Amino acid sequence: MKIIGLIPARMASSRFPGKPLYKILGKPMIEHVHVRASMYSKWTNLALTTCDDEIADFGKSQSWNVIMTSNTHTRCLDRIAEAAPKFVPDIEANDIVVCVQGDEPMLYPDMIDTVVKPLLEDPTVNCTVLAMDIVDEEVFRHKDTVKIVHNLRGDVLYTSRAPIPWCEKFSAELGAKRIYGIFALRWHFLKTFTELPESPLELKESCDSNRMFDNELKQRIAPYPAKPSFSVDNPQDIKRVEEGMKDDPYIKNYL
Repeated sequence: MKIIGLIPARMASSRFPGKPLYKILGKPMIEHVHVRASMYSKWTNLALTTCDDEIADFGKSQSWNVIMTSNTHTRCLDRIAEAAPKFVPDIEANDIVVCVQGDEPMLYPDMIDTVVKPLLEDPTVNCTVLAMDIVDEEVFRHKDTVKIVHNLRGDVLYTSRAPIPWCEKFSAELGAKRIYGIFALRWHFLKTFTELPESPLELKESCDSNRMFDNELKQRIAPYPAKPSFSVDNPQDIKRVEEGMKDDPYIKNYL
């Protein structure tokens, strides 16, 4: 079973145009993501995938695998679905495709192991998402943070930018979780997903996972404890990431 890593990135972010090449501690954000993702030791293949020449040229300058895709994709899972068979022509139905979003410059390599593990251990699991515990009320209330509600088995019921599950007084004991931008999907599941049109809840929440739930597909959470690892959704997040990286355990390995 192959484990194929794809890092989707595009310049046309609505909230932060050009962010993949925006420098964090002197290095483009996409470089932080790729270097840290490459620390995961079990990849069969790892590539950057983009529709933008600027991003592709930077990746090639670093001797990375680069897969060009259409510029019509707005969702990361649609982009990796196009890229996967271009990158690995002999991809098979149960091979695992891992999407590592290009705006996670503080990812930890063991996060990738966490999302892949359920698919290796249980053949009935076809898709996972890294679900990080929320212990900070500001994160819980923030509209750029996509929250998750799931059932007792760990199958996701819904994702939203609203603070769910709802509570007037937040505490860590609420058990709230957020999507962290790492997903693992069997190739046959990813193909099924991308053949479906964008769905109502996906469009309302601007979250591609909701296309699954609109169509009664299942996504399993891969629980992960809260750690100081911040996504970049807008320019204001850069300062928080740079501050957080001062105590980061991996940054010294490549800066």
